[in-house]
Amino acid sequence: MRYLLLVMFICAPALAQITPGARQISICNSDIAASDDVFAIFSNPAGPAQIPWRETGVFYSPAPFGIKELANGYITHNEYTAAGSFTAGIMTFGYNLYRETKILAGYSLQVARGVFFGSAVNYHMVTIKNYGNDGSLYLNAGALAYLNENISLGFSVINLNHSSWGKEDDQIPMVFHSGISFDYEDKFLIHLSAHKDVRYDFSVSGGVEYYIFNLLSIRSGAATEPLRYSLGTGIHISYFSFDYALSLHQDLGSTHQVSLIFSFESFGNRLSTIKNLIFKDED
Repeated sequence: MRYLLLVMFICAPALAQITPGARQISICNSDIAASDDVFAIFSNPAGPAQIPWRETGVFYSPAPFGIKELANGYITHNEYTAAGSFTAGIMTFGYNLYRETKILAGYSLQVARGVFFGSAVNYHMVTIKNYGNDGSLYLNAGALAYLNENISLGFSVINLNHSSWGKEDDQIPMVFHSGISFDYEDKFLIHLSAHKDVRYDFSVSGGVEYYIFNLLSIRSGAATEPLRYSLGTGIHISYFSFDYALSLHQDLGSTHQVSLIFSFESFGNRLSTIKNLIFKDED
């Protein structure tokens, strides 16, 4: 246990700083330019402004890489109003000897047709048994824009003020994300993203999604630095969306993730519904 605690203390910033959502993980988090569900607040805080309804999501990964002490869970809620979207979330990672907890609150809005901006404030706390705890406050910011009905661009910065715990730098990563997404008839989507954690090498990820009768989706993705592969599926019925992802790390092995989203409005195809509202006045 002491060895595991040491490993977690050194590596936890990398292990805990995944973004939630089984859909997102099944495409290796390449959806920066899509970001169209409630979990978007953790990766691109501009995304929730696209969702013109209330939505709640729960995510859980019980034993990343087969280690139950790395379990992590998220819950988040998006409240849509005429003045913009207000989103809140909480994350927990670890076990009784080492635990990280993050509370997040964000705001996003549409500033022009198909152009969205958002930001989120995080309070991130770490607790290590027999060593005490520390907390840090930091800001995320993001933007998303549709070039047309089929192509969108996205950009976000995580930990904009480069905050950390204690006197050590980079305990909480500062990460830049950018991406582009293409869709064909709201059924077949291609995502490409670039990521730069200030501590590590530049990374690229890509993913594809295919929707069958608006009820079932199949997904896959790949990423570099480190080399990862992923696949997953989703089922959407009325107000509920259930997603599963399997991610494969080149050195650490496999991880299973699940998430459930409850939307307070019933719809068929999520992307079609969002785009119909954005572009509804166009001929």
